[in-house]
Amino acid sequence: MRFVTRERIHVDRIATAWAITRFIDPDATFEFVPRTRDIRGLDAIPFDIRGAELSHRGERCTLEALIDKYELRDPALAAMARIIRAADLPDQEPAPAIAVGVKAIFDGIRDGSQTDEERLAKGAVVCDALYAFCRRHKEAAADV
Repeated sequence: MRFVTRERIHVDRIATAWAITRFIDPDATFEFVPRTRDIRGLDAIPFDIRGAELSHRGERCTLEALIDKYELRDPALAAMARIIRAADLPDQEPAPAIAVGVKAIFDGIRDGSQTDEERLAKGAVVCDALYAFCRRHKEAAADV
């Protein structure tokens, strides 16, 4: 599968791309386009970009939209998505302490990387670690 999203990926777009390769299609490819790019007619599934089905909906982030669309019933992934939402949208709701740290790490990845491919590779390591945390520490993750 081929996916397209806005360039200069950050928290939610990195986590969504990670979840796509981890749970939907391990061979997925990604194209990163300017915010103003018209995505109609592209032979790719858009996410977290204007007009995309997989995007923010109400108070929910794109990762949560992906979880809903593909019916991913994994409590650890759901807990991770709540952390990602709080890191991506810190003004929307009171952010748990872990979300502040997650956002800081993703800010560093964004600012310290030259390309979106590099941001995605570095972010995937963080997502693997956050997912492992949510799987191992079910009680702590459930409180998120």
